Amino acid sequence: MSKIRILWADDEIEMLKPHIMYLEEKGYDVDAVVSGDEAVEMVMENHYDIVFLDEQMPGISGIEALEKIKKYAASLPVVMITKSEEESIMEDAIGSNIADYLIKPVKPSQILLSLKRNLENRKLAGEKATMTYQQQFRELGMRISDRLDSNEWIDVYKDLVRYETTLDKSDDKGIIEVLNMQKQEANNAFAKYYEKNYKDWLNSKTEDTPILSHTLIKEVAFPLLDKGKKVFLLLIDNLRYDQWKTIQPLIEHYFRVENDELYYGIIPTTTQYARNALFAGLMPNEIRKHYQQYWVEENEEGTKNQFEFELLQEQFKRYRRKTTMSYNKILNLNSGRKLFENISNLMSTDFNIIVYNFIDMLSHARTEMEIIRELADDESAYRSLMLSWFEHSSLFDIIKYLSSKDVTILITTDHGSIKVTDPVKVIGDKNVNTNLRYKFGKSLNYKAKEVFEITNPEDYYLPKINVSTRWVFTKGSDFFAYPNNFNYYANYYRNTFQHGGISMEEILIPIITLTSK
Repeated sequence: MSKIRILWADDEIEMLKPHIMYLEEKGYDVDAVVSGDEAVEMVMENHYDIVFLDEQMPGISGIEALEKIKKYAASLPVVMITKSEEESIMEDAIGSNIADYLIKPVKPSQILLSLKRNLENRKLAGEKATMTYQQQFRELGMRISDRLDSNEWIDVYKDLVRYETTLDKSDDKGIIEVLNMQKQEANNAFAKYYEKNYKDWLNSKTEDTPILSHTLIKEVAFPLLDKGKKVFLLLIDNLRYDQWKTIQPLIEHYFRVENDELYYGIIPTTTQYARNALFAGLMPNEIRKHYQQYWVEENEEGTKNQFEFELLQEQFKRYRRKTTMSYNKILNLNSGRKLFENISNLMSTDFNIIVYNFIDMLSHARTEMEIIRELADDESAYRSLMLSWFEHSSLFDIIKYLSSKDVTILITTDHGSIKVTDPVKVIGDKNVNTNLRYKFGKSLNYKAKEVFEITNPEDYYLPKINVSTRWVFTKGSDFFAYPNNFNYYANYYRNTFQHGGISMEEILIPIITLTSK
């Protein structure tokens, strides 16, 4: 590995010889100049990893030299060194995108710390993340194999996400593979837990019953509205908890995170079932029975969730709540911009719902488009792509606007998604649905041990299309494929993001409460 090259510009460079010798002993290669003009010339003629720049020198000032250096090498880290502690000088330097700011006289240890902070930060953070996970690996494994309740499973998943996102900084492929294997182990155990308890939760037969899709509005939004809060519910379709943690630092500049929680999604973990249940406050088969005008069967033509606002209004009517409400669904760039331009019109409304479909569209595009597969090659890249969208989205503009208002924001979704890797064979007739994570019909053929099987759908508040209808769900990272052209479809859908089945990524869903600072 080549030495790190440093350029140090200071008109009193002779007095800094001990510092330069110290750095050279540490293995750094240092070039020294005595003016800003020379610093600019050296940067144009040579490659440097970092520049130390005195603020006051003969000729052009350090600030002027900084501007010229940045025009030529925008990403080159520049550390400003000055005798002055005047606020205006600091603001000029910081506004010019410096990497660090040191006050004279500087000590060798300060210089070394600045170097490590700017050049080795990712490496050190990766090493720290690796060490932390290695230390917790055994303890986490013991927790996964224990008899956990619904809250303890949430804690396990939060820990796995924390390790996963911090290991984004690590170049150690081996430790990332170990974490992926532990996630798979956790998903296998979680699926067994969910399968065992889910029916009792739906019938409120256990003290362990968590907040579920159809109880979310009642349990979370109603109490806030009862306190007289103006509430904005931002539903970002397909938002996973790791993706929330990725955008959280941006949002925390504007809002305080009051609650960082997870609720449990119902199955199937798809928009038609989970999101309709969320807005209606009812399970799918209850919606189908009581609000036939708002229910579209899966085999019928038409959008399956076009009556979300109507279902929400019906829920509020059932609880005799007189709340003013608005509903906006953002499906493209123009509708997002239009909503942002008119957001002030919503400030007199008690409960505002804004649905953003970007991540769901991204996951589908990743399946169909090779270029999106390449851009989101793995989980880390998928998070990065989502962060890039959010940072430049109308949704973020809306959040920034609302930060100056006395409002509470709820950020959530109706389901997550998982990267599928292992095909599971299923045989069905032409009427079987097309989703890769769940199937239902009257003549399904599969291996029962590979799926979660529901033979009486009504026990789980799912539609029973005919007498012999049964539902089956894949678990973990499995996905369904038909025996015909099995290898082709298995390879086509492997490593795509899917939803509808049972995994922590799909079931454990963020519900975040933000309050104005």
